[in-house]
Formats: sequence, C-alpha cells, structure tokens
Amino acid sequence: MIVPFHVARVSGAVRKAVYGIIAFAALCGVSAVQAEDTVHVIASNGISKAGPQDLMVAVPEGPANGAISASAPQSAALAAFAPQAPAGAPASLADLVEATPLPASLSPELECLAGAVYFESKSESLAGQLAVARVIVARSHSGRYPSSYCGVVYQPSQFSFVHGHTMPAISHTSRYWANAARIAQIADQGSWKSPVEGALFFHAARVSPRWGKTRLAAIGGHVFYR
Repeated sequence: MIVPFHVARVSGAVRKAVYGIIAFAALCGVSAVQAEDTVHVIASNGISKAGPQDLMVAVPEGPANGAISASAPQSAALAAFAPQAPAGAPASLADLVEATPLPASLSPELECLAGAVYFESKSESLAGQLAVARVIVARSHSGRYPSSYCGVVYQPSQFSFVHGHTMPAISHTSRYWANAARIAQIADQGSWKSPVEGALFFHAARVSPRWGKTRLAAIGGHVFYR
C-alpha cells in the first residue's frame, strides 16, 4: 500500500506548508479559502491527482511597494460612506439659472430686483448679475436702508437708471430679462452664494471714488464693498 502512504505523506507535508502560508497571510490581512483540486500529488501510476480537501491561499497581487489594496467589496463599502452631492444639485450658477423657472409674471418686489439687475448688469456675467442682486438683498436686510427691494431700488440718488420713482421700459421678451428674472429669484432665495456676500455698495470699475470702505471683489465691470 505504497501509494496511499506516499500520497498521505506528501499531502501532509504540503498541508503543513500551506498552513504556514495561511498563518502568514492572516497576519497580513489576506483571507484564505478552502477549495478542491489545488494541491497535486503523484500516484504510483504517474498520474497527477488532486487532494480533495487541500487548501488554497488567495493572495491578491498588490502594489509594488508591498502594500495590500482593499478588495472590491471593501472599496464599495468605503465608497458608500464618502460624501455625496445631493442628487440633482446644480454644478454651476449657469446650471441653476437654466433650471430656475421663468414665471409669466413676477411679484412687484422681484420685479424691482430683476429690473435693477437688468439695467445695472444685463451685459455682465451671471456671477456679476448675481453680485448686484445680492447687494440689493443685503441692503434690504441691513436696517440701514429701506426694508423692501423696491424701497432700496427707488431710494433717491442710489441708482442712475431710476428717474423720479420709475425705471425705463423693459423688453420682457429678451434673453437679458429672462436671465435677470431668474437671477432675481436665485438672489432672493439665497440659493447660490456670491463672492461678495455682505456687500452693500458697488460702483463701475471705470471710476475710482474714494469711499474708504472695505473692498471685497471686482466682478466684471463692478467693484464691490462692505
């Protein structure tokens, strides 16, 4: 009964070696799995046979520095805890403007705010238009100016496009008005932060008044102050 003797003998030696590998792998955080047909022995007839209960160590190929990378299930689990942006959140101000509905008509207050955006900054970037709108919103909340958008816009000697208590006619079918109306809604809701949050003053970049105020930023053709 030499064949069983040699098979058992070789298999036992291989088992010991594999158990050693498993112990080492466990220290490294690598799991071992049991599988059939993995460790082969030679029978007396020269045919390679598999030990049905032998072990296989699953050692994934790691980086060159020897570090063991996380498995796919572990990576998926870690990704589940990564910060995620709210589903459907706009990636830019342009996206938010595009997603903001344009109503058939605005409230009187938003009409005043949009009118100021239109006349002061319709040719500016969306960021420049939002900055102008946020100044008017900030003034209405400051306690130093009228508490309504219309009160801020029509306050004497504040906006050059205002004559008496009126502003010029606006083409409500133009894309400039569509942008101004959407920007007014965004500024009113505070749904996008402007670089000049808290600014109460601005002037055209082509002039240099000596205001002695804290300059916040220049956006397009305007400079903003607190």
